[in-house]
Amino acid sequence: MEEVNVPPFFICPISLEIMKDPVTIPTGITYDRESIEKWIFSGNNSTCPVTKQDLSDPDLTPNHTLRRLIQSWCSLNASDGIERFPTPRPPVNKAQIVKLLNEAKSPQSQIKCLRRLKSMASISETNKRCIEVSGAVEFLVSLITSNTNRPSLDDEFCDITRASDEALSLLFSLQLTESGLKSLIARNDGFFESLTKIMQRGNYESRAYSVLLLKSVSDVADPFHLTRMKPELFLELVQILQAQISSKTSKTTLQLLINACPWGRNRVKAVEAGAVPVLIDLLLESSEKREIEMVLMVLDQMCDCAEGRSEFLKHGAGLAVVSKKILRVSKVASERAVRILHSICKFSSSVSVVHEMLDVGVVAKLCLVLQVDCAGKTKERAREILKSHARVWRNSSCLPISLISSFPSS
Repeated sequence: MEEVNVPPFFICPISLEIMKDPVTIPTGITYDRESIEKWIFSGNNSTCPVTKQDLSDPDLTPNHTLRRLIQSWCSLNASDGIERFPTPRPPVNKAQIVKLLNEAKSPQSQIKCLRRLKSMASISETNKRCIEVSGAVEFLVSLITSNTNRPSLDDEFCDITRASDEALSLLFSLQLTESGLKSLIARNDGFFESLTKIMQRGNYESRAYSVLLLKSVSDVADPFHLTRMKPELFLELVQILQAQISSKTSKTTLQLLINACPWGRNRVKAVEAGAVPVLIDLLLESSEKREIEMVLMVLDQMCDCAEGRSEFLKHGAGLAVVSKKILRVSKVASERAVRILHSICKFSSSVSVVHEMLDVGVVAKLCLVLQVDCAGKTKERAREILKSHARVWRNSSCLPISLISSFPSS
């Protein structure tokens, strides 16, 4: 195909590609709809990419004249392999959404409404934001809640469950804005409990969507809401980690624990839910860098409490597998692994633990940390651990001769 000279005003300033659906924003600049929506909504930008002017009102006006010119140009150059872009669908408006919601009275009509909303949302970010501000979020939450509060022997239970599952997946796919997520928490006090119930009796897909949605909420939630997470929720999160539904679900669950554990008694709730042995088993099985880092982050948080350290030491492979990850995964993993060992050594170093650290190679690995290029804080913690039990470890026959020289003298 011969090179075709594209008129410069057909090119989107962001993507540098021919515009399929040109729209003009309040600053007067025209962009391709998909590109500017991604810039504003997914990128959370509030300025015009070209002029840097404020976009507090990101109104996107279709540029029909330019679109027709582009389509005509594509048709004229069809012989050179240029395809004519179809006329895009107009974005939905609030009146359409409200009418659709008002008609959704029975479980069957609700399912039909949900599928129509999902189809609208898949077209553009503008449609998603229109759905968000038109009362659909409250409608979706009401469907989710009605399922969790309905007895499973009810005649309409199957239809209600289907509607609830559809509502849950749609609520996540909307990718609510930060303000939308905060409003969701503020207006629905029992939302965490509703998602917990879905995780308790839902299928794999609905359980996965519940975790994904909870993670999004936890990213913006204030400490007050995070401290109110119930023990039952942590039990379900641990079971999801055990079930290994998918890599994405596992990582999302780990991130949710990372967000939640620093607040209130959440780390104790997680420990009591059985998180520590499950995390150690994950560490034994996983070979994926990011997952290992996240597991070590959660274990580090767990070992900040006595209950977590106790459970960690009950697992026969805990000390060995954490030590093994030092210098073998990443700097982040090494830092977290040394922090875990530091917590154990500082607060739970019984005679048996001290000897186990020597037997499984923890001491040798910490000596190695002092010899290689590691973060200063990591080296400092390794040195503190070695100094704390130098009398037991320094002259042991278990310590390789090549590493004795790096053992701190005082």
